[in-house]
Amino acid sequence: MKIGFIGVGNMGGPMCRNMIKNCGHEVLVCDRDAVAVERCVAVGGTGAGSIAEAVAESDVVFTSLPMPKDVEAVALGEGGIAASARQGTVHVDLSTNAPAMVRGIAAALAPKGIKMLDAPVSGGTSGAENATIAIMVGGDRAVFDEHRALFESFGKNVIYAGDLGAGSVAKIVNNMVAFCNMASAAEGLMLGASAGIDPDVLNQVIRSSSGDGFGYRAVAHKALRGDWSPTFALDLAYKDMHLALELADEIGIPLPLAAQTHNLMRMARGSGYGGDDTTAMMRVYEDTLQREVRGKPRDG
Repeated sequence: MKIGFIGVGNMGGPMCRNMIKNCGHEVLVCDRDAVAVERCVAVGGTGAGSIAEAVAESDVVFTSLPMPKDVEAVALGEGGIAASARQGTVHVDLSTNAPAMVRGIAAALAPKGIKMLDAPVSGGTSGAENATIAIMVGGDRAVFDEHRALFESFGKNVIYAGDLGAGSVAKIVNNMVAFCNMASAAEGLMLGASAGIDPDVLNQVIRSSSGDGFGYRAVAHKALRGDWSPTFALDLAYKDMHLALELADEIGIPLPLAAQTHNLMRMARGSGYGGDDTTAMMRVYEDTLQREVRGKPRDG
């Protein structure tokens, strides 16, 4: 079997490298960043000169791309999957995508005999590096079962979510919950610090109590150090939350907490923090109140 892998950035790169090392198949790698491709070639992958080249020779094509429009361009654009893949090829999209976009791409690929699975992942760059990410897969169950070993080559928790688009729904909901928890953590830490409790003591209390969780720990870790270097950039989180709100609009579900968190993200991006970590939502509170959670109020 030959596998094409398109998009080997912060998440796609480590997933691709683990696949190369663990799946036992030839992997053709394509990305605009030649250095990223070379890192995959160094562990046994084969560089492809174009998307068309990676697709034409592959039985399964994985995409891991930043935005839904990027997936659409690779799948349906000139020299892309629809134009270059053989009948019987399977397209697996690992990106965080809109369910409607996934279904639209699949509908366009189907007349050409190309099947599709949506398989977004969760676990961050460290999970991608260590092959411990969760993978939530939507699509035909038989196609999933046939290719399950490929998912297990780069992920620990491989979950069949249901029909096509279900993987994307699961990922969007998971991220929405995580981001709302982060916004709540930012408010709570600022409230406590402003009320005079030692932030480190407050952190100890919450980590030992019912307020604990992944979202809280992520915010506390960054805020108490003043380190906003990106593990998962706020710009990407903003996109994911926007997908949740779009999905809610489609099916008529109110999301008041998600909408408020989305607006908090928008404020943070407006302050220039889009390239920082998602937890930089906290910086909106710090800027507004002129104090940092980890220290004393700022002068002026």
